Amino acid sequence: MTTAPRSTQRQPWKPQWPSVSFAAPRRATALAEWALLPLRLFLGVTFAFAGLQKLANPNFFRAASPISIQSQLAGAARFSPIHSLLHALIPYAGLIGMVIAYGELAVGLGTLLGFCSRIAAVGGALISFNLFLAVSFHASPYFTGADIVFFFAWLPLVITPGGRQLSLDGYIERLIRAKQGVPAPDLVALPFAQVQVLCGNFSEGNCSALHGASCAAAQCPVLLGSAAPIATPVDIASVARRKVVVTGATAASLGAVALITGGATAAVGKMIGNAPTTSGTSSAVGTTGSTTGTTSGATGTVAGTYVGHASQVALGTAATLTLPGNGDPGIIIHETDGTWKCFDAVCPHAGCSVGWNPGSDVLVCPCHGSQFNLNTGAVLSGPAPTGLIEHTVTEKDGKLYVQ
Repeated sequence: MTTAPRSTQRQPWKPQWPSVSFAAPRRATALAEWALLPLRLFLGVTFAFAGLQKLANPNFFRAASPISIQSQLAGAARFSPIHSLLHALIPYAGLIGMVIAYGELAVGLGTLLGFCSRIAAVGGALISFNLFLAVSFHASPYFTGADIVFFFAWLPLVITPGGRQLSLDGYIERLIRAKQGVPAPDLVALPFAQVQVLCGNFSEGNCSALHGASCAAAQCPVLLGSAAPIATPVDIASVARRKVVVTGATAASLGAVALITGGATAAVGKMIGNAPTTSGTSSAVGTTGSTTGTTSGATGTVAGTYVGHASQVALGTAATLTLPGNGDPGIIIHETDGTWKCFDAVCPHAGCSVGWNPGSDVLVCPCHGSQFNLNTGAVLSGPAPTGLIEHTVTEKDGKLYVQ
């Protein structure tokens, strides 16, 4: 196509009404990576840290701990819209916890290093959305739940293709293009008015390359890439084939590094962080359901379900149990004055199980810091919207009954 020579005389400016377009600017996603870099770094560091934190905490995989994946699944099932699925997954909680931990680590490393960025972003969005359904679906107001915020934070990185700056993806592509002798596909931001000044087809508001049609960014041949493509189809195909091979090898190497790092973190966590299941909280007091309803004894009748012997919970300590009736995790406390307290241990905020430190007058959620009154279960500080449900404890003939 023959193009008209650019006029040496400056054309008089003529006002034009801007066209209304809801389409994204040409190559907008490729130019957005610098603006998204802070978000990418935050999400990458956060998810990598979350994965390593789970692997380093032996209590996350210990069923008796109130912060274990088992307890969290049991508590989340009470509020989640997918409660039936969560109940079915509880027997496989350890495996699920391992998948979540390594999934977060893989997503975090991929995002932080800029490797398979879009795939990592899709993985991060799926993890966040699943946690939203399982844990924070009923958070009120809805924006107080972090999972929904993380889900939408991932979407810009899903929409935008993998960045070429400060990323392994960009380094691999540049390396391959250099070996193939193909120019690097670097893009620069340029005001469209400057494009018109430099373009030989622009004249008096019209484009000679488009047979006199109005000059507009949405149909500009230069911005479309037809007048100045990034590379020829043959070059692109050759680069793409080599990129698949190098990317696959790099993914295998990083996968091995992640497995080794995660395993080492878990081993160190068990050696130096093998703490009790919770401070001052022993294992379950017994098996519930032995006797339900009104129990007859040598000294009279007792209302409730037998849960264990009082000797299993010393003065000033607490123990976990499965509550009769709803099957929720519970906590039973033997205070120093000899009185008993029992609460549904499921935090109303996100379903984690609360714990108690001896000598303290509050129950604390280890996940998000909510605090509850030891005597009444009332919420003292959020984000929990309501208090804990209290259950009546009766001691008779050295046995404990809960209703």
